[in-house]
Amino acid sequence: MKLSPLSEQRQLWPTTVGVYQWADAPEVNPLLLRVLGVLRATGQAATGQSGPFFASGDDLLQRIKLPEWQRLVQFLVASIRDTVVVANAGVWASSHGEQPGMQIAIEGLWCQFSNHAAHHDVHTHGNCSWSGVYYVDLDDEAERIAHPGLGELNGITRFYGPYFNRLGGAHADFGNAYLQVPHTDIAPESGKLVVFPSWLPHQAMPYVGQRDRLIVSFNASVHSERGHNQLHAYQRG
Repeated sequence: MKLSPLSEQRQLWPTTVGVYQWADAPEVNPLLLRVLGVLRATGQAATGQSGPFFASGDDLLQRIKLPEWQRLVQFLVASIRDTVVVANAGVWASSHGEQPGMQIAIEGLWCQFSNHAAHHDVHTHGNCSWSGVYYVDLDDEAERIAHPGLGELNGITRFYGPYFNRLGGAHADFGNAYLQVPHTDIAPESGKLVVFPSWLPHQAMPYVGQRDRLIVSFNASVHSERGHNQLHAYQRG
């Protein structure tokens, strides 16, 4: 039998995640560690908190005024912009073949300290289109993965893709092997930033280390520079 040549093949509903390494991290992160450590100490004293986990309020964009903090925020915004452009490349269009301008709003910015197997269970973020996690400080990789119980999973961020919800009771065979790897793990590293869609389920796995796992997280919304969010203004044809 003569087969017809394949005329079209589509990869539907891809999920864009941006992973970046901040060049300024070795210079700036030690200062961020000290500043956020003071914030943790004063926050715990004010609320009576204690223990291996601490989360600040999500108003750090307004509370911290240091120039180095502004450098971090600029890096976050630039990385969000780059990730959003890639994610929307097939949807956005302009008359000059360039991507449309955008306004990026940081809706919330907070920090979290964790240790002694503290973790954050599976969740998503609301009231935003993009979220991210920036790793400020934790044990070096060799020390982190040497933990006898947690190993390479120690303190990682795990993302669950759209296939995850399809696996409950689903038939599995050789033909749908692509469904059988429902999550992706990203290893934490000082200076690394991960930008991801806010709807993407994720969790911070338990962490145990000599140094606390310190992250800065954010929620962001993205708007047209023309002041509206109407998709039809960017669709092709």
